[in-house]
Amino acid sequence: MKNFSFYKGWPVLWYLFIFGIYQYSPAVQARNPIRIFQANQNHFKQVKVSGTVSDGKAPLPGVTITIKGTTTRTITDFDGKYSLLADPEDILLYSFMGYKTRSIPIDGRSVINIQLQEDATALQEVKINAGYYSVKNSLNTGSIAKITSKNIDKQPVTNVLATIQGRMAGVNITQTTGTPGGGFDVQIRGQNSLRVNGNNPLYIIDGVPYSTDPIGTGINSAVLPTQPSPLNSINPDQIESIEVLKDADATAIYGSRAANGVVLITTKKGKAGKTQFTAKLLTGTGTVTRFMDLMNTEQYVAMRKETFANDGINPIPDYAYDVNGTWDQTRYTDWQKELMGGTSLITDIQASLSGGSSQTQFLLSGNFNKQTSVLPSDFVYKKGNVRLNINHESDNKKFKISSSIGYTIQDNNQARGDLMREAVTIAPNAPALHNPDGSLNWENNTFNNPLANLEGEYTANTNDLIANAMMSYQLSDAFQLKANLGYTALNNAEITANPSTRYNPAYGLGPELSTLIASNADRKSWIVEPQVNWNKIIGQGKLDALVGSTFQTQNSSQLAQYAFGFSNNSLIYNLASASNIFTLVSDESQYKYQAFFGRVNYNWNDKYIVNATARRDGSSRFGPGKQFATFGAVGLAWLFSKEGIFKDSSVLSFGKLRTSYGLTGNDQIGDYQYLDAYSSSGVNYSGIVGLQPSRLFNPEFGWETNKKFEVALETGFLEDRIFFTAAWYDNRSSNQLTGIPLPGTTGFTSLQANLEATVQNRGVEFTLRTVNIQSKDFSWTTNINLTLAKNKLLEFPNLESSSYANQFVIGQPLNIQKVYHFTGVDPQTGLYTFQDVNGDGMLTSKEDKTTIKDFNPKYYGGFQNTLKYKHWQLDFLFQFVKQINYNASTYFSYPGSSSNQPTTVLNHWQQPGDSASYQIYTTGANSAAVEASYKYYESDGTISDASYLRLKNISLYYDVPLKDLQCKLFFEGQNVWTLTHYNGADPEFKSAGYLPPLRILSAGVQFSF
Repeated sequence: MKNFSFYKGWPVLWYLFIFGIYQYSPAVQARNPIRIFQANQNHFKQVKVSGTVSDGKAPLPGVTITIKGTTTRTITDFDGKYSLLADPEDILLYSFMGYKTRSIPIDGRSVINIQLQEDATALQEVKINAGYYSVKNSLNTGSIAKITSKNIDKQPVTNVLATIQGRMAGVNITQTTGTPGGGFDVQIRGQNSLRVNGNNPLYIIDGVPYSTDPIGTGINSAVLPTQPSPLNSINPDQIESIEVLKDADATAIYGSRAANGVVLITTKKGKAGKTQFTAKLLTGTGTVTRFMDLMNTEQYVAMRKETFANDGINPIPDYAYDVNGTWDQTRYTDWQKELMGGTSLITDIQASLSGGSSQTQFLLSGNFNKQTSVLPSDFVYKKGNVRLNINHESDNKKFKISSSIGYTIQDNNQARGDLMREAVTIAPNAPALHNPDGSLNWENNTFNNPLANLEGEYTANTNDLIANAMMSYQLSDAFQLKANLGYTALNNAEITANPSTRYNPAYGLGPELSTLIASNADRKSWIVEPQVNWNKIIGQGKLDALVGSTFQTQNSSQLAQYAFGFSNNSLIYNLASASNIFTLVSDESQYKYQAFFGRVNYNWNDKYIVNATARRDGSSRFGPGKQFATFGAVGLAWLFSKEGIFKDSSVLSFGKLRTSYGLTGNDQIGDYQYLDAYSSSGVNYSGIVGLQPSRLFNPEFGWETNKKFEVALETGFLEDRIFFTAAWYDNRSSNQLTGIPLPGTTGFTSLQANLEATVQNRGVEFTLRTVNIQSKDFSWTTNINLTLAKNKLLEFPNLESSSYANQFVIGQPLNIQKVYHFTGVDPQTGLYTFQDVNGDGMLTSKEDKTTIKDFNPKYYGGFQNTLKYKHWQLDFLFQFVKQINYNASTYFSYPGSSSNQPTTVLNHWQQPGDSASYQIYTTGANSAAVEASYKYYESDGTISDASYLRLKNISLYYDVPLKDLQCKLFFEGQNVWTLTHYNGADPEFKSAGYLPPLRILSAGVQFSF
């Protein structure tokens, strides 16, 4: 061996090396009997692995556990528990929507308990409900905003629309009153129609269209600025998600009903697992958000005395009870607190029972809500509902059915009139409201007691049924049949009672002058929508196609009666007890709608996406030949982050450019508007009540159309920890459905027709989501949305010669007011002055009301934060709006009258040379001052900045760490704090004389077992 050299022996070593590689190669070892025996032994040594998956607070049902590299998997049950057989050296993958996937080696263990961490950045994988189909957020070609139960459940509100305020770009929602049962104004990307009531979006609840036409006749209510909102019937706690469809690509599949956007409401469904009971108990209070700064007694009395001196009235007359010594001139009552400063007590109880097998799941839920009034009365609003959801899937997983039925009862008992205007105008030294015996005090007939309004009563009782069933059958891997069935039934009964006790006893009015208005409205609707879905892999892409049809019928009826002449006020609620009964409204109507729709979507390698939708609609609301119209849209998306240049980027994690263009329609005009119509004359002639023509026939009456165009950019950075979207849109609505005024000599006030006017809504929307901190014990996420929008009337043929000349201006928004321009107070005369535009020495509406004030928000949005620390979670949302509004001046008569005034009126003109904001005080004897005051109310002097920043919602939750009971303690607030320079009541509020939105503070407990 000593003569052996590397050079001479290398062939031997090379042979041994090659032989060793061959012998231990995977191919040879796979055929090695010893190795095969060992592998079989390991197989027989598989272990049963079990455990629990939680989020650190509660178990997670539905988590998928997969053996890596295989198709073997299982899911956790309702308690988060699982078990499966695996090899000791296998690796388990734990995945769950909204949580980070974890990879855990078994390492021979039989018990593995793990915690999953919430993935706040998993936006791309979120499923979006687009109506007739669903799509991943990353692959969506349209503009769809979404909120889930995570945000909805944390708001102490009763109307579903309140949960959306400030949370979605392009969606502007304003509450019309703080009185329970009131409504909301909703605009999705602006006002498209000249008619205010033609701008409502389409609402879909679990696939069933839900009519939001105002319920009731609108004759009764004096406490609500608008008719009751039907959406009060939907319990927010039962909602799983709300999607708002905005652009043409998202809305065109709904055709004629989607011109103003679509709101999709999906209710909660049951989950497989053991039966679980969940309850939430809440109690809270509601108060008026802010009061006006009004004069105290000293300031008021000084104003009134100066008023009489200015008008040369001496001595002060007998009728001036507030300053002639009849009333105590040192007494002071803050009437805002006295009449509206009460506390509304709120009770809310929610409960649900859910569970089921892997094939059949159920969820039974119920709710009861009760709210008292902030007025000095025992008026109360009560609502109760119950909902049942059942889902079933066949053994072969081909047949599926999902059905739900919900029933809601509302009992709204309110005052006949709102005390808002009385609370701010009554003199601060007015007498006490009650006599020592508790009766109303009229102070020897020296004032009108505002509590007399509470003697009257307004009641609205609503019963609402919503039912649906969605069935599907998988014919093959490519074909699926679906059918959506729905039924809704709503009944609303309203009564307004005006007993004679509302009036001063000195008038001597008896029960024979007591009046009652009673109305009843019914609305029933059914819908059937059969569909066929088909999909196929073509090349590197997937083609999805959908065709379907819609058949819907809605029947409505209304009856309203007016009665007076009761023998006793205790009989006022019995129509049969009235000696005189008149029918105000009695009608029935039927609306029929049918459509055929389709969608084709081609997705090439999750990179290039084309989505085309179309719908052929037919509506009974239009004349022959005009009943059908075709609508459609095309959407394109390019996921540029999947291009090679960005594929391995450590900064850009997602990037998508999308655009859409399409046409939608509008038939929100009411039934039979194109037909000749006759109504009862109400005149009895020889025992016969005749008919009179009320509407002219117009066979050309057709669809209002809305063309929509959008370009948007969606980007994610640093694994989507920063996610930013920007969208620009341009919507144009034309062929406006409106009434063309006619001369009175024709016997008709207007002709229903299409007006060749065009309205443009253009704007930009921004959203930003950031994951600021994300760790095991602490996380902090932020959501910001901002909308800058501009509404404009582009065309209106012959506007100057029409009756709309004083309402609209070409090139200006629809929501404008043409007013005089206020130029201040004349230092010499002490009177308000205004710009004389044409210089003729007179102020006239047509020539001098040229100042235009735009009441649309310039921009609006929200700023939301969610912070989690171990068992604590804090959520808060700031809402902001930049706008103008009518200020406090609109509530009051001219300064100096027997009405209270804001303290700003103290800066008034007193002598020549004064520079003041308000003119000379007058009792009304100074006719020039009174006339100037009336002009002032029609000027921009009464319009001021009404922008605000509001802590719209805040919630604090604590998960009580209990073993067998999931329990949360919470605090929730709504309209908590407002920062504004608005000179008036609540800046959100646009209905002068009605109760503004309330500040709600609540606390409670939520538990499940």
